[in-house]
Amino acid sequence: MAKGSCFLFLGPEIGEKQDAVSEIRAKLGKTAPPEEMSFYPGETPVSVIVSVLQNGSLFADHRLIFIKNAEIIKKKEEIELLGDYLAHPQDDTVLILLAEGTNIAKGLETPIPGGNKRVFWELFENRKIEWVSGFFKRAGFRIGEDGVETILELVENNTEALRRECQRLLLFLDKDKPITSEDLEKLLSHTREESAFTLFSRIAEGDLSKSLGTLRSLLRAKETPPAILAGLAWCFRKLRDYAGLAEAGKTGDLDYRKIGLASPKARKDYERASRRYNPEICLSLTAEYDILVRSGGGALESILMDQYLYKIHFSSGGM
Repeated sequence: MAKGSCFLFLGPEIGEKQDAVSEIRAKLGKTAPPEEMSFYPGETPVSVIVSVLQNGSLFADHRLIFIKNAEIIKKKEEIELLGDYLAHPQDDTVLILLAEGTNIAKGLETPIPGGNKRVFWELFENRKIEWVSGFFKRAGFRIGEDGVETILELVENNTEALRRECQRLLLFLDKDKPITSEDLEKLLSHTREESAFTLFSRIAEGDLSKSLGTLRSLLRAKETPPAILAGLAWCFRKLRDYAGLAEAGKTGDLDYRKIGLASPKARKDYERASRRYNPEICLSLTAEYDILVRSGGGALESILMDQYLYKIHFSSGGM
């Protein structure tokens, strides 16, 4: 890999994005591990980030630096300052700009070589099914279509979350027996306890008190607010798909299965949520508070998350 490289990784598919980062890290670390640093523009001024980028490492031959949530860099002076660096990167530094959306400021995208830009789209349903099925088959387990659908309903559908939960399931499943939906529901409920998905169920019920209780459990279990918000964003995108089916009058079993809602419990959650919430408003609030919790510091995280849930529960526009 050439020194002084800059990369732009966009899109919501976290697992494949991390795989691409791991490849870069491995190439840099062939002789010695690179020095790594991460920055959030909402926490650290862009001027400070660029100053760090322009100064070489004192301790390592290479540096791997990340700018996360790069889409929030919108001020003209910040775009020009970072854009100038992207056009002339430091020789010992590989910089990776990361964003969950699919666009950032043009002045940041243009200086990066075309071959160093990638958009990691959320997996299509058929690829998700292939991923989960292939994972268990390679591990020597038998899993049917219903089992795969159960996992996809209960686990956030990016390959990072799927890999983590599927690896955990292997510890409890029996290779000599086919994997059933009932086994998976019990195991996922037991091993994961509270999650962003159980929090979504509380939100779907419209019960603010229970939602706050679930949030407290997640924070005590050291779940980070950005991870919780990422899980909820996935649920609200699924709610948008559900609302689209309802508007089109497509309410058959096959229609629901196409968007990954096979079990009655999952459909009940989304049906209840669709009566109370507008998914676009919820997604907008989720993106807003993702930025706020990242920039507000640890002391404010709990307060901001409480405020977020309050606004979600009393947001207007329920379907």
